[in-house]
Amino acid sequence: MTAVQGTAVDIPTGDGTADAYLAHPGDGRPHPAVLLYMDAFGLRPQLTSMADRLAEAGYTVLVPNVFYRHGRAPVVELPEFIDPEARPEIFERIAPIMQALTPEPAMRDADAYLRWLADSPEAADGPIAVTGYCMGARLALLTAGTYPERVAAAAGFHGGRLATEAPDSPHLVAGNVTAELYFGHADQDPSLPVEQQERLEEALTAAGVRHTCEVYSGARHGFTQADTASYDRAGDERHWSALLDLLKRTF
Repeated sequence: MTAVQGTAVDIPTGDGTADAYLAHPGDGRPHPAVLLYMDAFGLRPQLTSMADRLAEAGYTVLVPNVFYRHGRAPVVELPEFIDPEARPEIFERIAPIMQALTPEPAMRDADAYLRWLADSPEAADGPIAVTGYCMGARLALLTAGTYPERVAAAAGFHGGRLATEAPDSPHLVAGNVTAELYFGHADQDPSLPVEQQERLEEALTAAGVRHTCEVYSGARHGFTQADTASYDRAGDERHWSALLDLLKRTF
């Protein structure tokens, strides 16, 4: 197995510099690129280990700190094991930072991330894939709809607020999407109730988007994140199978 190389990188954006983590096979060759959008807890060892696992499977993976306007990661200091119910102040600090990242600046940033990957010698030419977790699932869908010519596949896991009644709800970009999409919903997730799941499904179907939306029974919001109280091993392994299958179909 080729060793994985992981490095910290800085990405210039229209609003500053985003710190990020880059993982890729250490064979000196370019590989298909994956943009990995963080959950609300941010760029940390859990996410770099996920990037490394994708790199082991043959991909070049970029994980930007999408909260870079508020500082370099960690923007909010976190315990090794995150249990928001036991430590409610964690989310109290994160929530306003998350809410400040509205679609317009987030998609300006996405352009910077995509351009950086296009210029990276570690990334193969051509469209990329995107995967996102929690709030990152929203960013993945928005990126696929905002830059359809540059995104060949996008996945989102335990995403929240994917199909609200707000005028900037992510599901409204469905008509622009050309990528294949996959969503793994947590069924114990108040941030994506059944009516939003149905609204998302209807929008993707009406737009003719190639997509799969699956509900992970018994899974809570955050089920892929092993450093949190929401982690579900069975759901996590199912997520890896679905994600790697999507990437194999794409590349």
